[in-house]
Amino acid sequence: MRRSVYNECVARPALAVATRTNGAVNGLTVDRHYNNNAFRSAMFIIHTGVMTDGSVAITMQDSPDNSTWTAVDTSNLQGSLPTVALTDDDKTFEVGYIGPQRYVRIVATTSGATSGGTFGATCVMSGARRRPASH
Repeated sequence: MRRSVYNECVARPALAVATRTNGAVNGLTVDRHYNNNAFRSAMFIIHTGVMTDGSVAITMQDSPDNSTWTAVDTSNLQGSLPTVALTDDDKTFEVGYIGPQRYVRIVATTSGATSGGTFGATCVMSGARRRPASH
């Protein structure tokens, strides 16, 4: 097997791209056991379009059972949880998860927005216990 990003990683949707105003939205649940891969780590990539006003605080939650969610302990994060500002048009932000829970998601909380901004997120998982990663 040739080592490559395709053989080592799987990308999953984490937050649908949309224009959002004030309030919190839970991202999609990402199952680290997707296709029985049992991935050891995950990285969320938050991508923006046009941000017209307000700011978006990104937080992360994990769960052992996909129903009880808690804030991720900072010791299980790689990088920093971003706050997206109106000056962050067409940017990407990355934050990793190395915790023990099977399920993980981001939460985006927009505040101070009148027309808001457009953004979404993708989760890339790596470190599958079986290789190559099953897509």
